[in-house]
Amino acid sequence: MKIRAVITVLSLWLLSIGLPSAFAGTAQLSLSVRQTPSNSEALLTFYGVIKPAKSGITVSIQIEGDGVWKTTRFKSKTVATGAWKITALATAIDSRVSYRASALIGGKKIYSPIRSIVIKQTPTMSETDPILVMGQFGPGGRIHGADISRWQHPNETTIDFVKMYEAGVRFVMIKASDTRDVADALSLKYLTMDHIAAQAAGIYTGFYHYAILPDVTDDFEIIRDATAQAQKATWRLASIGGYTERDLPYALDLENKCVRLSTSGACQKYASRDEVTLWATTFLRILKEKTGKTPILYSYSNFLEGSMNRNAELSQYPLWLAQYAIDPSNPLNQPGLKASGCYVHSWTGANCDSQWTMWQYTSCGIAPKYGVPGTRLDLNVFRGNAQAFMDLVQGSWIPTMVDLMPSNEPTQLTVVKQSASTTNKYVTFTVTVARPDLSPVVTGSVKLIFDALNPPSVNPTQSVIRSTSGEWTLAIKGVPAGNYIGKILFTDGSQTHAQSSQPVSFTLEQGPTPSPTPSPTNKPTPRPSVDGCANQIKN
Repeated sequence: MKIRAVITVLSLWLLSIGLPSAFAGTAQLSLSVRQTPSNSEALLTFYGVIKPAKSGITVSIQIEGDGVWKTTRFKSKTVATGAWKITALATAIDSRVSYRASALIGGKKIYSPIRSIVIKQTPTMSETDPILVMGQFGPGGRIHGADISRWQHPNETTIDFVKMYEAGVRFVMIKASDTRDVADALSLKYLTMDHIAAQAAGIYTGFYHYAILPDVTDDFEIIRDATAQAQKATWRLASIGGYTERDLPYALDLENKCVRLSTSGACQKYASRDEVTLWATTFLRILKEKTGKTPILYSYSNFLEGSMNRNAELSQYPLWLAQYAIDPSNPLNQPGLKASGCYVHSWTGANCDSQWTMWQYTSCGIAPKYGVPGTRLDLNVFRGNAQAFMDLVQGSWIPTMVDLMPSNEPTQLTVVKQSASTTNKYVTFTVTVARPDLSPVVTGSVKLIFDALNPPSVNPTQSVIRSTSGEWTLAIKGVPAGNYIGKILFTDGSQTHAQSSQPVSFTLEQGPTPSPTPSPTNKPTPRPSVDGCANQIKN
């Protein structure tokens, strides 16, 4: 018995030391190097990612000299997404220099591909003078910006931020998070690479969260959902290392108050003014308190007036206003004005003007001009001067361990309600999933798993409708008559929250068989194509 125990312990020890080696055997380390515009000295930015993603890995920069690789003093640690970045002053000017990155994983050194660069003396920016840093190259002599998401990465192509900088863009707002899990995962996919590459090219970066409001009316439930979504944004920011000295604040993209869709995609229910306002103030307040930077609200004038209450707290947040078909190069033009009368909302000024900070003036920027794959790009201008812009950038936030997104955090699933009657009706389950502190989970979804010994004869269709954070209605269609057992399973593809489940059983009686729908004999007339860029500024 003792011999067996010793063998077991030895096996576990060998397994434990083998895991890092296995990781090291599959790990890959990438490297890019850019000369970041600087008015004082040659500034180099090294950046890359370790795959599979692992945080806390030390990455060192090596330089080649006389055929020998020497380790420099420049080091960094990877963040949760596996990304890393190092900024350093270069000493060799107008000469070709070769670098590589190295990392120690499981006792084994891995290296990146070799990258060479010719370091130029030509200055293009100043770290001390905001006027020289920014350059007001946008229409109307304003600071020019863009905003990007996965749509600017067709076929997973990358953005040439150096070309974007050379075209006069000085800030870019990056979609970093989304209420919906699938869209959120796509945001994360491109966030890290775009954030680091844009800053390496000399462009300031900000972030935004696209919000879908909850299908609830109780104030407590609205606050819980806003808190959960603010947590997602905070976790996302923490995953890239927090705010740097070149980051604009996080923005809340709030432009949709539909909380319930029909099967055809039409909106069945909208949030009220009170509900929209409560949700927005809660989200923004939490983000400000957590990160120390005042977040931004993105929306458009009709939404601000028709869907939100005037609120003194809201007015303290900078407004990023969308309005197209107005030329910002005309000094008399500005967004947020009606043809007659005023838009009345939290940012309405004394002269009916909107107190905007950033203006998204087109969704039809000429993408290739700015190094962006595809045909269209959202473009923006900043209202104030360079010093006002630098004031908005001021402040940083470095997350601690408690701020990082958990990994496989335990969850508790509860089936609150279920309904099953006849085969012509849906089988439905109302499900909640909670974290250990009883707050709702932030990511993940639910599904019904039938018992393998008694599955339905056909594969039913399952639809999941999100009511609010951590609460779903699961609807199953096409289940034949019979008695069934199974379980409702919660899974989270991001592995933030661990799986949990609850057993269920139900009986379905045979219902009336619906008459088949006749197939149409006439083909529908095709709709004429619509020019989405009609009357927009093509800059």
